Amino acid sequence: MRNAHILLLIGALFTLGLVASPAYAAPVICEKYGSASIQGGRYIVQNNVWGASTAQCIDVNQNGGFSITQSDHDNSTSGAPAGYPSIYAGCHYGNCTTGSNLPMQASASGFAALRSSVSMSYPGSGTYNASYDLWFDPTPRTDGQNTGAELMIWLNRQGSIQPIGSRVGTANLAGATWEVWFGNTGWNVISYVRTSPATSLDFTIDTFYSDVVSRGYGQRSWYLTSVQAGFEPWIGGAGLSVNSFSFTTGGGGDGGDGGNGGGNCAVTATIQGEWNSGYVVQPVTVTNRGTSTLNGWTVTFPLPPGHQITGMWNAEYTVSGDTVTVRSLPHNGGLAPNAGATFGFQASRPDGNSQVPNGYTCA
Repeated sequence: MRNAHILLLIGALFTLGLVASPAYAAPVICEKYGSASIQGGRYIVQNNVWGASTAQCIDVNQNGGFSITQSDHDNSTSGAPAGYPSIYAGCHYGNCTTGSNLPMQASASGFAALRSSVSMSYPGSGTYNASYDLWFDPTPRTDGQNTGAELMIWLNRQGSIQPIGSRVGTANLAGATWEVWFGNTGWNVISYVRTSPATSLDFTIDTFYSDVVSRGYGQRSWYLTSVQAGFEPWIGGAGLSVNSFSFTTGGGGDGGDGGNGGGNCAVTATIQGEWNSGYVVQPVTVTNRGTSTLNGWTVTFPLPPGHQITGMWNAEYTVSGDTVTVRSLPHNGGLAPNAGATFGFQASRPDGNSQVPNGYTCA
């Protein structure tokens, strides 16, 4: 009878709202090679401390990113970095995501449609780079070390570090100027270092790989096995964050911050500011990637539990359940090919919750 009374008491407390239901907490990973799958397996976040024995922890954002919460590294800047905490699509040592269509041969008809975007935040100290790491192999390999080419894209670097090898030229790609570096460590390592730092990048994979092939460092017969974005810390690094990441295949699925890469519409979003109980997302950019004018556009994205939009500008919106639907206004709905429109919004969230919206799609 005592158990029955306890059950009745718990039921009453739930009825009165005095017992909270358990809240899901995103994982904090401190294991050297620990990882977590997010967004139903679409992406994997990995700690990947391969070059040091010092402590490193990352706080995973289930909506598409992570933050380095502890980084006690003090590696020599003339040697290798301590690790590569990152988020990726594809296969890394047999750990594969879902829906990436990778490995994919660089000569395949769908390769030109592969696209990725990332948004990052940097702290004021430490020695690190903020970079993409794209892996190519002569075979459609899903496990072990790739032996074709490692294509790195450095958005930012702090401290006296440089890529493997030596500088071999300059390239103007994805709307920016890049130093081009080449080295070989058993496979070709081609690094593109942005001449001015950036916190975000939205690009087609072939934009850079075409340049790699033209320089003789890669082949169209090779296979892209994974697309990764994160940081290589040498010294420190706590506070570095990937706010959002996307990889799309051109098949119409969403991909986090980068949104829908299929059809005639693409969307990217940038977190402009955050605080304990809210954030501002601006700009959210809608781009017409088709060949004819887009007459009106719609953006949808899931709103994390407990979040609420408190204001939006340059667009109108409705909320149904956890889905936000944003529609263009008369003055910004007509987009010529390659033209874009922007809007922004502010939202509140439970105090201490670190989630931000992701999974943007547009039509």
